[in-house]
Amino acid sequence: MTAAECTVFFLPGLGLDAAAAQPLAHELGDRFRVVPVTLPGQGGSADAPDGSVSAQIDAALAVIADEADGGPWLLCAHSMGGKIAAGIASRVRDGDVPVFGLLGVVLLAPSPPTPEPMPDEKRSQMLAWVEDGPIAEADAQTFVDDNVGAPLPAELQQPTVASVQAMSPVAWRRWLEQGSLEDTTSSVGVLDLPCTVLAGDQEDALGAAVQPDLLSGVYPRARFVPLAGAGHLLPLERPIEVAHAITELWDEIIVHSAVVPAEWGRVIASPRTTTRVRSALARRALPDAAAYRSRVLEPEQLDLLRQIAARLVPQPVGGAIDLAARVDTDLAAGGGDGWRPMGALTDDEAYRVGLDELLPVWPTSPDGQDAMIRDVIDGKGVPGGTVAGDELRRWFEDLRVDLVREWLIHPASLARVGYDGFATGAEDVDFAGYQQLAADTRDEWEPSDLGVAPLDQTQKDTA
Repeated sequence: MTAAECTVFFLPGLGLDAAAAQPLAHELGDRFRVVPVTLPGQGGSADAPDGSVSAQIDAALAVIADEADGGPWLLCAHSMGGKIAAGIASRVRDGDVPVFGLLGVVLLAPSPPTPEPMPDEKRSQMLAWVEDGPIAEADAQTFVDDNVGAPLPAELQQPTVASVQAMSPVAWRRWLEQGSLEDTTSSVGVLDLPCTVLAGDQEDALGAAVQPDLLSGVYPRARFVPLAGAGHLLPLERPIEVAHAITELWDEIIVHSAVVPAEWGRVIASPRTTTRVRSALARRALPDAAAYRSRVLEPEQLDLLRQIAARLVPQPVGGAIDLAARVDTDLAAGGGDGWRPMGALTDDEAYRVGLDELLPVWPTSPDGQDAMIRDVIDGKGVPGGTVAGDELRRWFEDLRVDLVREWLIHPASLARVGYDGFATGAEDVDFAGYQQLAADTRDEWEPSDLGVAPLDQTQKDTA
């Protein structure tokens, strides 16, 4: 059996448990490792210390940290799990937890970071179900029937009702009275990672019609997919569509990112790597936006910069880092090394002028492009150009540095060149530096492939 390409951590919604992931796992097959995360109070598990969303996030992250293998992973979260997923993603982004490798999220009728828009009468009805203890079978049946667009298959109906009955009355009440009403937007912020949101058109509170308003500000890359005829229990109602959404998102991710090897992911997640460094590497590892819109450069300028990047910083076959988009993003944020000769153009102005100088005469063939690059580096300028050759050469030197820097600071590139010095600065481990300082040696904590030259795909094909 081949190893899974990616782990999917599944967060069940209110009243469900780990069993809700089974239909999805069946549809995904061996390509993904599906790990259900039973939240406090679900499926007979113990209640959390309190009713806060933070307590739920803590419990989920404990499972993820224990089950993560250092490789890439996705979150798939349903209903209540959606609010918890946002908190998980923000903590991983900020490097606050010993976890690395989150590359995207798939949300199923999710509860938003803002207070959940549940009608008061429905909230009161659901609270009444646990006034005297666990939920009765008739009330659990009502909950299931009220949350589907069409009856569940017979083999899922009774187990689902049983899972609702098994939920702790304390956890049920806490979610309705506290967790669902909590506003976590300030701690979550903006989650700029690939995201697909599925919701049924037969639901009002968290259905397809309201999800864009609830989540667009949190997930700027979100793709919203309405499911005709579906209600709220999407993992059970529509496992095929959910599996398709996960596969489609993953296929997009692997095209637009360089995946970090699992051993390196474990080092980044370890206490040897500081929170600040882990956060920087987590952000850099995120896939580039498939439909990136330039912020400083014009579209044709960005396209030319991508072509130049392909000649200057060739990347392995497969997923690649969009170096040009990252340079454009840095320019928009006022990035750069802060150095500029007196009287010279600002970085963004220089890029626009330099790229405009190259655009009219840029060759179509790789050989012609390489020849023009050499001429620019040699200070010869371009045919019929208006910018002095030496001035163009100085700008092009900055461009080369920018592109190489964007490539090198990515954690997949650090793994490729064998640099793990980012993991030697922690102060809360017994010995944070290196113990073995000699040629052809490495410490026990270092990745086993350190010092072994990576093979390009062309080399692998002929090996």
